[in-house]
Amino acid sequence: MIRSMTGYARVETQGPWGRLSWELRSVNHRYLDLALRLPDELRGIEGEARQVLGARLSRGKVEGALRLSRENAPAAPVAIDEAQLRQLQHAVDAVKRALGTTAPPDPVRVLAWPGVVRTETADLAPVQGAALALLERALHDFTQTREREGERMKQYLIERCALIETHVGGVRARLPLVRGQWVDKLRQRCRELGVEIEAARLEQEVVLAAQRLDVDEELSRLAVHLAEVRKTLAREDAVGRRLDFLMQELNREANTLSSKSQDAEITRHAVEIKVVIEQMREQVQNVE
Repeated sequence: MIRSMTGYARVETQGPWGRLSWELRSVNHRYLDLALRLPDELRGIEGEARQVLGARLSRGKVEGALRLSRENAPAAPVAIDEAQLRQLQHAVDAVKRALGTTAPPDPVRVLAWPGVVRTETADLAPVQGAALALLERALHDFTQTREREGERMKQYLIERCALIETHVGGVRARLPLVRGQWVDKLRQRCRELGVEIEAARLEQEVVLAAQRLDVDEELSRLAVHLAEVRKTLAREDAVGRRLDFLMQELNREANTLSSKSQDAEITRHAVEIKVVIEQMREQVQNVE
C-alpha cells in the first residue's frame, strides 16, 4: 500500500477526567522525525506514544499534540490534615492570648497555611490509558488519510509510466526511418561531390552510423525500470526510497537517449520523457 507522507487527523474523547484530544499532522521528510507535545501531567506516556507511532510510520516529519481539558471534570475533594490544623489552632490561640485579641482567624488564610490542606496524589492511570487508546484512533485516521493520498499518487505514477512507454514506442518506430534517412543523405552528399562510393565503404559507414544512432539498450533499460516501478508500487511496505532510486535510473537513461539523438523527433520524445520523469520524481518525494 502506497502511503503519502502528508497527512492529518484529529480525534477527541470525554471521560470523568475531562476532555482529551490528539492532533497528528505530517509533511515529507527523509527520515522519521517525531515531535510530540504533551501536558505536563501526561509526560509519562511520551515514550510509549513514540513507540506506537514509530511502529506504524517509517518516514515523514510528524507532529503530535495531546491536550487535556478538565473543564467538565468533577472537582477534586479538599482533604484537611486534622493534626496540622489542631497544631495551627493551638498556635493561633497562643498568639491571641499574647496579644490580648479575640478576633477569629480567617478560614481562607488558614486553608492556605502549608500542610493544612493535604495534597493527594492523583491517579493518572485512567487518563493515561485513555490517552494511549485515543492515540490508536488518531493513528488509524491519520494512516487512512495518508493511504488515500498514496492511492491517488499511485494511479498518477502508473499513468506516467504508460506515457513514457508511449514515447519509447515513438522512438522505436522512428529509428528505422532515421537510419534510412542518414544513408540517403550520405549518398546524396557523395553525388553532389561527384564521388562514387564503394559498396564496402558504404556498408562500413552504415554500420558506424547505426552504432552512433543505436539507443536500443537505453530503450530496453527504460522498459525494465518502468516494470520495476510498477512492481514496487504493488508492494505493501514503505517504498519511497526505492522509487526515488528508480527515478534516478530512469532519468539517466533519458539523458543518454537525448545525447545520442541526431533526429529532432527522437529528441522531442527524449525531452518529453525527461519532463514526465521529473513530474514523477516530484510525487515520489512525498511517498513514505
